[in-house]
Amino acid sequence: MTTGGSERPGGVRYEPDERPPLALAGGLGLQLAVLCIAGVAITPAIVVRAAGGAESYLTWAVFGAVLVSGITSVLQARRVGRIGAGYVLVMGTSGAFIAICVGAIAQGGPAMLATLVVISSLFQFLLAWRLSLLRRILTPTVSGTVIMLIPVTVMPIVFGMLTQAPPDAPEIAAPLSALVTALVIAGVALKATGALRLWAPVIGIVAGCAVAGYFGIYEVGRIADAAWIGLPEGGWPGFDLDFGPVFWGLLPAFVFVTLVGAIETVGDGVAIQRVSWRKPRAVDFRAVQGAVGADGVGNLLSGLMGTVPNTTYSTSISVTALTGVGARSVGIALGITFIAVAFIPKALALVLAIPGPVAAAYITVLLGLLFVVGMRIVIQDGIDYRKGLIAGVSFWIGVGFQNGVIFPEHISGVAGGLLDNGMTTGGLVAILLTLFVELTSPRRRRIQAPFEVASLPQIREFLQTFAARSGWGEAMAHRLDAAAEEAILTLLRHDEEEGEAGEARGKRRLLLTAHKEAGGAVLEFIAAPGEENLEDRIAVVGEASEDAPEREVSLRLLRHLASSVHHQQYHDTDIVTIRVDARPA
Repeated sequence: MTTGGSERPGGVRYEPDERPPLALAGGLGLQLAVLCIAGVAITPAIVVRAAGGAESYLTWAVFGAVLVSGITSVLQARRVGRIGAGYVLVMGTSGAFIAICVGAIAQGGPAMLATLVVISSLFQFLLAWRLSLLRRILTPTVSGTVIMLIPVTVMPIVFGMLTQAPPDAPEIAAPLSALVTALVIAGVALKATGALRLWAPVIGIVAGCAVAGYFGIYEVGRIADAAWIGLPEGGWPGFDLDFGPVFWGLLPAFVFVTLVGAIETVGDGVAIQRVSWRKPRAVDFRAVQGAVGADGVGNLLSGLMGTVPNTTYSTSISVTALTGVGARSVGIALGITFIAVAFIPKALALVLAIPGPVAAAYITVLLGLLFVVGMRIVIQDGIDYRKGLIAGVSFWIGVGFQNGVIFPEHISGVAGGLLDNGMTTGGLVAILLTLFVELTSPRRRRIQAPFEVASLPQIREFLQTFAARSGWGEAMAHRLDAAAEEAILTLLRHDEEEGEAGEARGKRRLLLTAHKEAGGAVLEFIAAPGEENLEDRIAVVGEASEDAPEREVSLRLLRHLASSVHHQQYHDTDIVTIRVDARPA
């Protein structure tokens, strides 16, 4: 990403607020739908088939998944209140849920799955509402480790599908179909450039299905028998409200994986903002909260429909970066396409007819990429000894529990078998280790005060005491004082402007924390939300004229005093983090 006011290389043709021609928006929406429809439909098909579900429920689960994905894709783009990101984010079924959804259907049936998905979705709404409170626990190290463990839990199920073929089929049919699918996807993805690379999964599935059709294991009859327009033959599975041992044994895993899905959505919500604007801007975490909220709506609707939960797909980020079109109308067109396809059984039958070996090869490639995504999240956060230890230990403990090689005689019966799931166990270990590091870190000094100018003397005294206890002299104390004053005054000016616009937010309190870190001090100011991001303002003050207004002069001073300024805006709070290096003034 470039700095200053220069445009991003490649250029953004249409920003989210702009309206491209209808044909362009519709065409890109259709392209995204074609790219993603296989993944949306194959995931519930894998779950139902692996769990031994009825064929009638299979068709209903796929119908519900595509319909919900369409509705929530529109919601992500359109944004209703605080729900939705306001960006092009494809919604589709989540591979992270495959293993536990198989267990839910196998042990309690589709009705049990529906109940668990509805209940666990409520926790996602809670996370979206109070996302800022969990920023030190659900760290990139934790989320990346959990994402790396998703393939570990799912691959045993997927590998079991590699040999699925009719009894009378040639022995070579299943392995050859899978091999061709994997080789074509990998070959196109590795050698192709531009738009063709995005089509690698679709091309691979078509090639694998062609081989399967040659050996007679592609279900052409399913397609011929399907109607052109209508509802699936299967019906709604209902809910299981007994709340027995199966429910309580599976609920913790569903809640945990739901939070994992939210973490993935947070990453996509950040990434889509970086490719949707011509000029770089700070991440708006209100949009991220909206993305997580829409994800929660998707999971709630999935439960009500009795199908597999969904999440955001990163494909939309790649397409937006490639085409330079981040307009919301593309996301709306995509969602409408999904909704229309849901009511075309023959189109869904094309996907459902894909043989197990082809689907398994396709999912294997995607899960391999997902592992790399998790690894990249951990690395991009910066690897030090502590983070590396947390990621490494948590990952291998998760692998050990998933394969039942860590004290199985003692663990298998604990918490209803919850710890048998490697993703759940590894994730819990990562969270516990992160909490341990947080609780044993050098104590953060903190002060609470009314968020007003009158509190500045109290804050000044607090910072002088902090500097003295940290072994710094008067020069550092003055710099801390000046940086804090400029940050607080700038945020207060936001409030004054909102009050003039008739949007006053009332009285609030300020929480200021301070701690030492790598030869400097980190100050964190937590207050109620403002409408403008300090990072964006600081990025452009260098381009302003010398006859700058008082506010920009104040921002220039803050930029000079602090080595870094980060402003995270949530619906429920603003968090401004300032680093001041301990060097002579």
